[in-house]
Amino acid sequence: MESQKPLHRAAILIRENGGYHFDVQQIPVPEIQPLEVLISLSVSGVCGTDVSLAAGHVGPCCDILGHEGVGKIEKIGSGVDPSIAKIGDRVGVGWIQDVCGQCSCCRIPGGETRCVEELYSGRKRNGTFAEYCSVPARYLMVIPEDITIADELVAPILCGGVTAYKALKVCEAVRGEWVAILGAGGGVGALAVQYARAMGYRVLAIDVNIDMRDECLALGAEVFLNAQDDISSAVQKATGGLGAKAVIVTAGAKVAYQSAFKIVAYFGVIVCVGIPPLPESISFHPLDFIGTGVKLVGSLTGTRADTIEALRLVQKGVVTPKVQMTSLEDLSDAIQMVGKPGIKYVVRLQ
Repeated sequence: MESQKPLHRAAILIRENGGYHFDVQQIPVPEIQPLEVLISLSVSGVCGTDVSLAAGHVGPCCDILGHEGVGKIEKIGSGVDPSIAKIGDRVGVGWIQDVCGQCSCCRIPGGETRCVEELYSGRKRNGTFAEYCSVPARYLMVIPEDITIADELVAPILCGGVTAYKALKVCEAVRGEWVAILGAGGGVGALAVQYARAMGYRVLAIDVNIDMRDECLALGAEVFLNAQDDISSAVQKATGGLGAKAVIVTAGAKVAYQSAFKIVAYFGVIVCVGIPPLPESISFHPLDFIGTGVKLVGSLTGTRADTIEALRLVQKGVVTPKVQMTSLEDLSDAIQMVGKPGIKYVVRLQ
């Protein structure tokens, strides 16, 4: 008689009555293919993209979401190159699970984040809200042994942190210039404030939640502004009339993008990170760019190399995610708190 397959706990997305929640179920542990590895997950961060996927705002998704997973390799497929990884290696499972390595995007340095054969966690492959997951070995991210920070501090960097870090890398500002973080009070925004400070920028933190003023200043912002005030005048005053050389929009509200044009300097860069719910759109006139030289740049997430760089700043102690631990059973409640004051929720899995 065939032996029973081993089971593990997973939070299954349930949509009903116009809403969604997660049901913790016992399901079979994934069976890996020859070019995959099986990971025993210890924690998984909860991200704003999980909210968007669960709510159906960004298209179809899998039943198991999550893309900030940390764990150890438990099993390696028969076809995996042994130089890639070994059993027991600590690994991170981010938004990108695999890339083709052959398309026009993959052939551009750093372009694999937009691979046309996208395999994203929770979107086309089951994610990390479970005790185990299987991932292709080709794009596996083994965490270097000299990065010794706890798993719960690694998890938020695998998407939220590296997204903030990469946005700052492409914003074209140089050390000593002003960078504004719109949505600085949220989980990604609070990390962006810390990374901006660590990278040598002067930081303007802007948020509707004025209760985050002291928190943002403690994280490294020189100035905190209430987004509901006349921020155009306030930014001009704070920067000596220059405006912000770069504006990182981590908030998904339409008004955040409209505000960005009011505070960016001539020839400055607005980096889009926050995603308004589809099909909501934002309209700009060509003169917004022609007359000012302003660039509008979309930044998705970071590569594996970007992620390791972002983790090293946490290891160094100049960036520290503020985390709140939760459980799979409490995931339905925790996901409703995503984006609340500066906290990244992390699920303890094992």
